[in-house]
Amino acid sequence: MTFKTATDNPLAALAVRLQLYGLTTHLTGKGLHVINPKVPGCCDDVRHPADRITCHRRPAEDGLDGGRWFWTSWGESLAPVHRVDDALIRVRANLTRANHERDHLAEIG
Repeated sequence: MTFKTATDNPLAALAVRLQLYGLTTHLTGKGLHVINPKVPGCCDDVRHPADRITCHRRPAEDGLDGGRWFWTSWGESLAPVHRVDDALIRVRANLTRANHERDHLAEIG
């Protein structure tokens, strides 16, 4: 399937929104690679938290829509493709969680 605009392609629409929040995005044939350059990574090999977001069908179960959804690289469903802002919130949370947890540990340590 070929997409011509961000409104045709849910990953492109998500990329635009993520960039507004300072995340770096690269849309490839394998999905949307997202990097949070503001947060240090876990180790020397991973300089910044990152993920590859894809879109594919979700099995209809538990009363949830079986249509196309955004997915993380580890198989977590984020949101239906028509709920781009919900996916944005989840991606941002996933890519800032490491920094938040480190700050929280410093506060209680």
